[in-house]
Amino acid sequence: MSNLKVASFTAPGLKNDKAEQTIKFLEQRMVALIDLQLTLKHIHWNVVGANFIGVHEMLDPQVESVREMTDTIAERIATLGGVPVGTPKSVVERRTWEEYSLGKALVKDHLSALNAVYDGVNEDHRKAIDEVSELDPVSEDMLTSQLADLEQFQWFVRAHLESASGDLS
Repeated sequence: MSNLKVASFTAPGLKNDKAEQTIKFLEQRMVALIDLQLTLKHIHWNVVGANFIGVHEMLDPQVESVREMTDTIAERIATLGGVPVGTPKSVVERRTWEEYSLGKALVKDHLSALNAVYDGVNEDHRKAIDEVSELDPVSEDMLTSQLADLEQFQWFVRAHLESASGDLS
């Protein structure tokens, strides 16, 4: 990726060093969201068993929303003078977590695994918000808005796993 041209400008009022630091955090979030949208679609195709159709239909809107989040982050990176790179090889090289391991599996198994995926994505989104809060309030606001949606998606997943007493199965 070193042969990519990077703009010598950033958003007016934002110093280049702060833009560069912000871009690093945004790139991490972009990679995570690309991975999440692919994982969601993989689950959509491979979930079976009781409540199949409800879960199958729940996932497509999440895929579309996460795809929009990814696009928003990529465009923010470009706005700050960076180059958003979302090629498959670059995503795999920059990913810091294990590959989603389930293939065709029951609803409960996929949703339990997806809940763990959301744990990681949402925790890392929250950490990025903390990091960019002093660097770029626009990126902070963007990530905060995304986290609200991501947490709601996780709540949808957990609703399938939760007992009447509030415990996750």
